[in-house]
Amino acid sequence: MHAIRIEEHGGPEVMRWTELPDPAPGPGEALVRLGAAGVNYMDIGARAQGSPGWAAPVILGAEGMGYVTALGTGGEGLAVGDRVAWFYHPGSYAELLAIPANSLVKVPDAITDETAAAVMLQGLTASHLSTETYAIGPGDTAVVHAAAGGVGLLLTQMIKARGGDVIGLVSREEKATVAKEAGADHVLVWSGGGFEERIRELTGGRGADVVYDGGGTETFRSSQLALRTHGVHAYYGPFMGVPAFRPTDLPNSILLTYPVVHHHVPTREALVHRTGELFDLILGGRLTPRIGGRYALADAARAHADIESRRTTGKLLLLP
Repeated sequence: MHAIRIEEHGGPEVMRWTELPDPAPGPGEALVRLGAAGVNYMDIGARAQGSPGWAAPVILGAEGMGYVTALGTGGEGLAVGDRVAWFYHPGSYAELLAIPANSLVKVPDAITDETAAAVMLQGLTASHLSTETYAIGPGDTAVVHAAAGGVGLLLTQMIKARGGDVIGLVSREEKATVAKEAGADHVLVWSGGGFEERIRELTGGRGADVVYDGGGTETFRSSQLALRTHGVHAYYGPFMGVPAFRPTDLPNSILLTYPVVHHHVPTREALVHRTGELFDLILGGRLTPRIGGRYALADAARAHADIESRRTTGKLLLLP
């Protein structure tokens, strides 16, 4: 088989299309032939700087869907030929993967391969943000950073499905239309911080109920200043940087949280339940992922370069 592997951390140029021995499923594992792998900012950070579990040399990628081709002992609940998806398995930029069976969920027949691959990690992240991090209710106003990105578009649709209003932030004028098509009530073309006054104008001086902030350290302070008293600043994304601050710097008695998607699906039962909710939203026409680009798996470096350039919208997929 082939996979995208790095021997050192750096730019997209360190990514290599590498031939490796085919994996074999161990006890409790399934051998899966890749159908599509999702590209995430997590992958960019793993490639550029690494983190626990992502030290070079390593195969990149965490999310995808595929087809079960063999089972190890104890792989109950699955059969050869099943279409399955996963939200986190390191090394997903590979033609073949040996994945723990309890990390896999079956994909309903009515959901396409690309849709399944596009909603696992980012869809579960958006679900976590809009339910357990801050449970959006009718009339709530949420600010969504990168509203035309993979998480942002799904999150916007989920907020609207729960009766909330969305103020989306995008980096380019051409992305504003994409965010509005997903349901955003207002879209601001903005780069960096300084947007808090516009948020207050749009909320009649009150401030937003929640800001979903994957923008990194540049947006950290403005996100907080855009909140109402006791509003929630949801700062997510493990590779976005951690700003230095004191608790006494927090304005308006706001609540600061750092949501981690694994805490949304801490058990097998939770994973099945939450992905089932995602699939139901899709089947009911209330959630539609936007595929922003399709690349050959061997061209993963080009996908990384494109997403880092901020030229892309929606979800990028790698196809074997």
